[in-house]
Amino acid sequence: MTVLEKATPIPAGRREWSEPVKRNLGLVGVLIAILAVGAITRPDLFLDLDWLWRNELLILTQASAIGVITVGMTFVMIGGGIDLSVGALVALTSVWCTTVATQQFGSLGMIFTAVVVGVIAGSLNGVLIAYGRLVPFIATLAMLVAARGLAQMISGKLTQRVDVANQFINQLSFNKILGIPALVLIMLAVGVLGWILLNRTTFGRRTFAIGGNPEAARLAGINIRRHLVLLYALSGLCCGIAAIIVVSLSSAGAADHGDLYELDAIAAAIIGGTALSGGRGTIVGSLLGVVIFKGITNLFIVNNLEQEYQLIVKGAIIVAAVLIQQFRVSSLRRRTSG
Repeated sequence: MTVLEKATPIPAGRREWSEPVKRNLGLVGVLIAILAVGAITRPDLFLDLDWLWRNELLILTQASAIGVITVGMTFVMIGGGIDLSVGALVALTSVWCTTVATQQFGSLGMIFTAVVVGVIAGSLNGVLIAYGRLVPFIATLAMLVAARGLAQMISGKLTQRVDVANQFINQLSFNKILGIPALVLIMLAVGVLGWILLNRTTFGRRTFAIGGNPEAARLAGINIRRHLVLLYALSGLCCGIAAIIVVSLSSAGAADHGDLYELDAIAAAIIGGTALSGGRGTIVGSLLGVVIFKGITNLFIVNNLEQEYQLIVKGAIIVAAVLIQQFRVSSLRRRTSG
């Protein structure tokens, strides 16, 4: 090796790019393995291409709300935080946008209300964390409890049906564009916009910087407090969009909507390679994690297996994903120190 070769570093982008790509290809391999298991256990269904196509579209439709939430959760986790309130915010926004007063303004009024309520609630989380100096776990846990309670108070613990006059909301879950359900396209659109925001903007670079090393980010002149508020507002925005999806699927708003969505979103992000400690993650990986979870659930349902087995397998997958993350971090540190 010449002196010039020794002095010329490998571009950082090339080193950082290879690892996410390898991880995402591994997730695609997991999806293929799920299909293979389905073909072995239920060849009458999984080898029928027409049924398989319709089944995959159904899985993606069912995953659409969680997928949208996971995009926001990925941003928060890369920034070094966590948001336990996303499921409760879905319930709160779904109830608020389906009140009689809100529905009088039509479907656009319902969508506007869901988005605004989600952003305000998410921003409140950010303010408590950034300026109130609360630990993200505690701040968002408090929001989880408060949002559920407020949703129950607004709805009177009753299901609020969407008025037949609001046909756009009622028909959204049935509409298709070029054979693809509209809800799936909404999830993909949010994913694409999230990818651009994370990988092609200053906002995304600052998010990685804050999650990777907050002190270095502060010394670099990044307004960490303001950025944290924006991250949680973005998470709230995704909750508002997810609430519209949930309302469309159920034609109603209810205080029990979004139950345990926070666990599914966090688990999907972890499986997709988002680090719990912050500073690392991808939108593509997180969405693949959502599809993997829904694919496993679908596989268990098709094979008539009990729900408790699904939960056990999901728990094992989460533990395995975290262990793999820790192993990779330890290996990287050993290579760096060596």
